[in-house]
Parts: sequence; structure tokens; C-alpha cells
Amino acid sequence: MADQQEAHVTLASEPVSVPAARGFVARVLGEWGLAADTDFADSVRLIVSELATNAVQHTFGQSPTFTVDLRLEREEHLYLGVTDSHPRWPRRLPAAVQQDNGRGLVIIRSLAKQCGGRLTVTPTADGGKTVWIALPWSVPVQS
Repeated sequence: MADQQEAHVTLASEPVSVPAARGFVARVLGEWGLAADTDFADSVRLIVSELATNAVQHTFGQSPTFTVDLRLEREEHLYLGVTDSHPRWPRRLPAAVQQDNGRGLVIIRSLAKQCGGRLTVTPTADGGKTVWIALPWSVPVQS
């Protein structure tokens, strides 16, 4: 296998794109050898759902699209990024804040940590940002 594999898709910033992003990630990871019925696959699907939902809901129509990037390096590390062109970066809400939404980043951080990974945010050249999740890749070797 190559030292690095990559895949990406750009979708409209609309609610219908969230399941499309999740399906894209599931298909690519399946092609890379990840069985769909694993806890890791469930976590990755939930992470991409939350990131895509954030890209749709929190850009306030100022980012017409978002991009989902996947990169698998040396079958050791999986990087999942969601990029939008809105300049506002995600904010962590205080635990005491009572509201119906705004917990996506808490869920994402928790899932990443449970999988042994981490979350980072990087700026893009156009003034937007990419929210990256880095996870250790641990797919059972097939004989």
C-alpha cells in the first residue's frame, strides 16, 4: 500500500450534504479496509456528521460549500478534516451554558480522545478554517 492515501469531496453547505459527507467517508474508509461494523467506524461517522453539521449551521450562509478531506498516512494515522470559508473559528462553550445546540465540538473532542486522537483547527488561505481530527489507524490485518 502507498505511504499516503487521500480522498476529498466538496459539498454544498446544505443540510442534505451531511449524510452525503458521512456516506463519502464510510465508502472511502471501507475501500481502505475499515469494516463498517466497528466501533471505530461508528465514531468516525459520528465525527464527520458533527463536523459537517457545524460547517452547515455555523457559517450562516457565508460559506457556500465545505470540503471533507481524508488522509491515511502509512496505515498508522487517519486525518479527517472539514474546511469552510467562514472566518469564525469554533468556540468551546462553558459546561454551565444551557442551550439546545452547541455541543457538537464537545462530542467531537470526546470521540477523538476515546479513539486516541486529537482535534486541531488551522486557518486556510481564503480566511476560513479546517477542523482536523487526527486518529491512530488500527484496522485488523486480513489474512
